[in-house]
Amino acid sequence: MNSFNYKSVKSLEEASQYLSSDANNRVIAGGTNIIDLMKYFITEVDELLDINSLQKLKNIETLGGGGLLLGSLVTNAETAYHKIIEQKYPLLSKAILAGASAQIRNMATNGGNLMQRTRCYYFYDQHTPCNKRQPGSGCSAKTGYNRIHAILGHSDDCIAVFPSDMCVALAALDATVHVQGKNGKREIPFSEFHRLPEHTPEKDNNLLEDEIITGLELPEEGFAENYSYLKLRDRSSYSFALISVATGFKINNNKIEKARIALGGVAHKPWRNVEAEDILIGKEPLRENFALAADLILKEAKGFEHNEFKINIARKAIVRNCIMALDPGSQRPGAKPSL
Repeated sequence: MNSFNYKSVKSLEEASQYLSSDANNRVIAGGTNIIDLMKYFITEVDELLDINSLQKLKNIETLGGGGLLLGSLVTNAETAYHKIIEQKYPLLSKAILAGASAQIRNMATNGGNLMQRTRCYYFYDQHTPCNKRQPGSGCSAKTGYNRIHAILGHSDDCIAVFPSDMCVALAALDATVHVQGKNGKREIPFSEFHRLPEHTPEKDNNLLEDEIITGLELPEEGFAENYSYLKLRDRSSYSFALISVATGFKINNNKIEKARIALGGVAHKPWRNVEAEDILIGKEPLRENFALAADLILKEAKGFEHNEFKINIARKAIVRNCIMALDPGSQRPGAKPSL
C-alpha cells in the first residue's frame, strides 16, 4: 500500500472540493473495497476523505409519492433489516442478505456498494495486462481462465463482470441514484449509473470526479407480493454470483401487469432487457412465457472458452426465478418451488 493522507470532511461541499482538486483523492465510508484496492496497488490515493461524519447521509426517509430514500451511508445490514424494506421491498432485502458476510454487511454502505469494482482475477494481478487497471494494456481474461466472466455487454477491451447483489435488486426496482458535486445535485436513473466497458473499461460508472452518492430513491412499487432473488454460485458460503436473478411481478386476475427481471454476474453492470419484460405484460404467469422472456434476454449472449455454460444456466435461472416469484414462500430454506 502506498502512503496517503487522511482527512475527515465535515460537509459534502468540502468533500467535492477535495475530490476536484486531485484526481487521486478518494472517498472512504465503510472501506470494504477501497482498502483492498489500495493494498493491491490498484488504486493510488493521495488523500483519503472520510465522509462518515455526514449524518444526513445516514437516514432512511419516506417520500411524499410513496417511495423511500436510502441514505448512502446507511449500512447494507441496516438496510436489509429495516422494517419498511422487509415489508415493502423484500426483493432488496433478500439480495443484500445473499451478498458478502454479516461482518462485511455491517460495515459496507449503500453508496459504497454501487462503487465497488470487479473481482476479475486479472484486474487484481499486477503482473498481467488489464485494460480496466491499465488502459491499453490488453485483456488477459479473453484468452485466460474466464469462467466467472461476462456473457452479455462485453467488448474487445474487457469481459469483467460487476459483482454486487444489492445492485441487481436496485436495477429490478428501477431505483434512482442521488448525487451531489461542486455544480450541485442531480439524479441518475439506475440503468444509467453503471457503464458497459466498450473502449473505456476503466470507467465503471457515470459519476463525475467531484460527485458523491448521497442517496438511493426507491419508487413506490416494491413488488412485495411477487418477488424472488436467486443467486447461483460455486459454494453456498461467502462467494460472488456466477449468475443471479432479481424478479418482481405485479399480477392481477392471473395476468402480469408489471414485470422486472435483472441479472447479475453476466455483464459489466446489472443487466435488464426492457423488451423481454414487456413481452410478459398481459400474459399469464406460465413457464412457457418465462422461457420466451429468457430467450430474449439472452439472445445476444456470447461466452468464451470457460464460461459458455453460463448461458444455459442463466436461461434456466431466469425461468426458475420467475416461477419462484409467484410464491415467495418457496424461498424459505428447504422449500422447493412447484415446477
